[in-house]
Amino acid sequence: MNKAFVFFPSKFLKRAPHFFPSSHNFSSKPIQIQPPNLTLTACIRLLQSCSDQRDLKGGQQLHAHMLIAGFFHSSPLPTTSLINMYSKCSISISDALSVFLLSTHYQNVFAFNAIIAGFVSHDLSDEVLDFYNEMRMIGLVPDRFTFPCVIKACCDVMDVGKIHGLVFKLGLEFDLYIGSALVHAYLRVAFSSEALRVFDDLPDRDDVVIWNAMINGFAQAGEVDKAMEVFQMMAENGVVPNRFSVTGILSVFAMVGEIYNGRLIHGFVIKMGYDSSVAVLNALIDMYGKCEHVVDAVMVFDSMVEKDMFSWNSIICVHEQCGDHEGTLRFLRKMLHASFQPDFVTIASVFPACAHLAALMHFREIHGYMIVNGSGNFGIYGGQDNIYINNAVMDMYAKCGSLREARFVFDKMSHRDAASWNIMIMCYGMHGFGNEALNMFYSMSKAELKPDEVTFVGVLSACSHAGFVRQGRDFLASMQSKYGVLPTIEHYTCVIDMLGRAGQLEDAYELLSTMPYEANPVAWRACLAASQLHGNSDLSEVAAQQIFELEPEHCGSYVMLSNIYGASGRYKEVFGLRSTMRQQDVKKTPGCSWIELSNGVHAFVTRDRNHPEEYEIYAGLDSLTACLCEHNYTKLLEASL
Repeated sequence: MNKAFVFFPSKFLKRAPHFFPSSHNFSSKPIQIQPPNLTLTACIRLLQSCSDQRDLKGGQQLHAHMLIAGFFHSSPLPTTSLINMYSKCSISISDALSVFLLSTHYQNVFAFNAIIAGFVSHDLSDEVLDFYNEMRMIGLVPDRFTFPCVIKACCDVMDVGKIHGLVFKLGLEFDLYIGSALVHAYLRVAFSSEALRVFDDLPDRDDVVIWNAMINGFAQAGEVDKAMEVFQMMAENGVVPNRFSVTGILSVFAMVGEIYNGRLIHGFVIKMGYDSSVAVLNALIDMYGKCEHVVDAVMVFDSMVEKDMFSWNSIICVHEQCGDHEGTLRFLRKMLHASFQPDFVTIASVFPACAHLAALMHFREIHGYMIVNGSGNFGIYGGQDNIYINNAVMDMYAKCGSLREARFVFDKMSHRDAASWNIMIMCYGMHGFGNEALNMFYSMSKAELKPDEVTFVGVLSACSHAGFVRQGRDFLASMQSKYGVLPTIEHYTCVIDMLGRAGQLEDAYELLSTMPYEANPVAWRACLAASQLHGNSDLSEVAAQQIFELEPEHCGSYVMLSNIYGASGRYKEVFGLRSTMRQQDVKKTPGCSWIELSNGVHAFVTRDRNHPEEYEIYAGLDSLTACLCEHNYTKLLEASL
């Protein structure tokens, strides 16, 4: 029996299906390698090259050659080199673990260090601690290479403290890399005082590594002021920042929107020649984007000779965060043209852009790409069902107005949570399908899923759009008593809107005045819109006055009240409102609409004459307006202007 199985029967071999492919056998069908007389030293050197280049096939060929040559019986070095290669080149840790367990030299600290480092690189923290404990149990003493990896896997302060104590016992507390790992770990578990104590006790702080640990640790812990203080101390101590220092401090400036210091670091980057580093340039793009300096972010991106996935995701995220939805889709097309495949980060940025522009065709293309390339993880398409991705796809179809496709995704989901039902309820409600929305709510209750606040916002909105006044009142009254959900101001606003749309203005105003919350501008705007729709100028003035006091900079209320005055011939009041807007420096944002056709998304602002086909567009609009007037939709037409 192989010695490896003596120490790992109960804990690790039971996990064999998790770690090992069913048909895996390293020694079967060895691949011949040229030349056949490679020495052990040459094999070790070539394995390192395969690790650096992520060349799994080349590493497997070397492995086969080393098995044939019998190198594994003479030294533990081939085992550690193979574990390192498989850890870096394989998608899973199974190959590296196979080499470890089947090696005759597994009972040495070098093999354990290699497999522990492999677990760390695959984010398997529990396995790191398990193997570390087994290592201690069989009497092996961890060394200066063991501790940084094990400390990185610690998730709570108790584990960090225990390992810190052993570090002291072994006399390794002054080791720079162990100290850096301890600093980072203590900051990760929010023990900044201990991190500072470790930092202060290190006798040699001239190395940039320990400073980087402090800067990045404070940045990731959200303590941006301390991160900037450490960076300043670093400069005062004469330690020159390297690329990792720059990316760390740029992430801090991105968090606080510190554009001035960010530009200074950009100058430092150019001066030190760090602008050849893709990671540094990616950090600059992120910093400029979060400071809302899109032009600078694009300039950095365009200057990059080499771009990676993070570069494309960063520039796409920048445009979406700054509200440039067309730019988001434009850079997505550029990314695809550059042969980069979108990942979850890309999709998460592109979804809102499609929803905002109601760009259904763009979204269908993205959804199709996800299905073909497996990014969607849909159980209905043969992959593992991912409820969050399915919900996002369903939500996008709903916001783009394609109820049929949204319902198709919903029906094919093997698992649904409350958000899945909420999306469909909101989807039907916002498009005026009140009966379908309520049926979806009742089906949700039968599925034994508890409705939440979001559910009732969707239900009450559906009642409002469909004119189901009685049902809406009943739902509001029974929310807490029957479903255990306390009505919020959003729910009361939905009912106020519902009553106003139905022409029950007095009831709407009474609910607005008596609800257990102080009315906010949204509730008053719902009242104002209903007053405009039904021509009640007295209530309009009351609602508008409240909005002016709560939100004087909002232009919509001025426009609505001005339209009401104009419709009733009160032009003196119209001029007075316009004068007030000038005094308050309130400016109306031009109305904008867009439509998606086969050749892209076309955007229009009010009285836009810049489109190359503007004559045909306005002719069609005039014809549509005439049809509305012929069918007595004049009142509705006036309300929309």
